[in-house]
Amino acid sequence: MEMAVQEALKAQGMTWTNPLVGAVLVKDNQVLATGYHHQFGREHAEVNTLSHLVNPKQAQGATLYVTLEPCSHYGKQPPCCKKVAEAGIKKVVIGQVDPHQIVAGKGIEYLESHGVQTEIIGGTENLNVAYNFFYHQKRPFVTLKYAMSIDGKINAAGKTRTIVTGDAAQVDVQKLRLHNQAILIGANTLRIDNPLLTVRIKNLPQPPIRIVLTKDANQLDFTSRMFKTHGEIWLLSRTELTQKVAENVHCYTAANWTPSKIVQLLADHEIQSLLVEGGSNVQSQFVAANLADEIVTYIAPLVLGGTALPAVFGQALAEKSDYQLLDVKRFNQDVRIRVRRKECLQE
Repeated sequence: MEMAVQEALKAQGMTWTNPLVGAVLVKDNQVLATGYHHQFGREHAEVNTLSHLVNPKQAQGATLYVTLEPCSHYGKQPPCCKKVAEAGIKKVVIGQVDPHQIVAGKGIEYLESHGVQTEIIGGTENLNVAYNFFYHQKRPFVTLKYAMSIDGKINAAGKTRTIVTGDAAQVDVQKLRLHNQAILIGANTLRIDNPLLTVRIKNLPQPPIRIVLTKDANQLDFTSRMFKTHGEIWLLSRTELTQKVAENVHCYTAANWTPSKIVQLLADHEIQSLLVEGGSNVQSQFVAANLADEIVTYIAPLVLGGTALPAVFGQALAEKSDYQLLDVKRFNQDVRIRVRRKECLQE
């Protein structure tokens, strides 16, 4: 199963709203073939594995290890459970039952009704944290990310961007973006930082949707770097966008865009993960709404002083919010701390 997990990880960032899945076919204590779901819309891991056999008959009587329950429905690909049964595979060892209601045990039922033994051993849930969370909680998994000085400030006083962390930490941020389907910032962050919000470490077929929260979309600077790149951009505005902009820019309006309304909009579009990158007030709104499921903080060994902008500042908390430490990692002189809400640890 560990081999299957390593296969699945090869497709990080490539499967969009599909889960990462890997598989290994074994017979007489020999690995016959390995495979994984390479990209959204392409063949699933089970079929990809079978395609690597020298002779299809080799699958007869073999055992398939797969990180997620084989699917049982027709979508962009035919049902994998049917392909597995037709191949003559004797047993399927499964890392996790698929939480998607369209599968949710139906693949296992099909296999068993067609003479294929199944065994659920667990242990692969961390491959698809956001996918699992989405189908359990019916909303996207929200990650808050910010870089701050040792005295808790994310930007020096003034209206120019402060580079807080070094190159190694910034590359790690790219990896974080790779695992999210949408990235959110406020209009002030767009104006001061002029970010691209792209994933520059891998060429993705479906890059994260970039979202800007603003009072008035017409006041945004559409000459900003972000608007010169491909990929979907959503503007969450209180007013309609009256000017013509690029076709990849979409404006959604509401009288007041609260974190709850934002995650509901994403859920309606089946977006499973959101990375909130800024700014400080937007961060505080998500924390106050109890919608920051994971917080990733990069801490740099510098001091910006008392008039600099604090992290997660603006919206008061009704009560303290408890998180569980996931890990601490060093990136040269910077340190990354990851915490997750205790309620989310079981997802």
